[in-house]
Amino acid sequence: MISRVYIIKGTVQGVGFRSFIYNRAKALEIKGYVENLDDGSVKVVAEGEDSDLSAFEGYLYEGSAFSTVDSVEFEEFPVHGYKDFEVF
Repeated sequence: MISRVYIIKGTVQGVGFRSFIYNRAKALEIKGYVENLDDGSVKVVAEGEDSDLSAFEGYLYEGSAFSTVDSVEFEEFPVHGYKDFEVF
């Protein structure tokens, strides 16, 4: 299991991005959370198997139907042990 923190920049607030990511995380059994940041970006904390996170990352770049993703940055972090995936 690995853990990554992603920062997604672009038009990603007010366009269903968090809901889109929530649904993809649940389908892949990714644990963690997604939240809007004050600067207009979105933060995603994701924990799962490497292959599942690789698939999940593709959705971060894709975004929801009305979003525009300009960049996705990530760092690996120690596993926290989240029990579910939440939207904040």
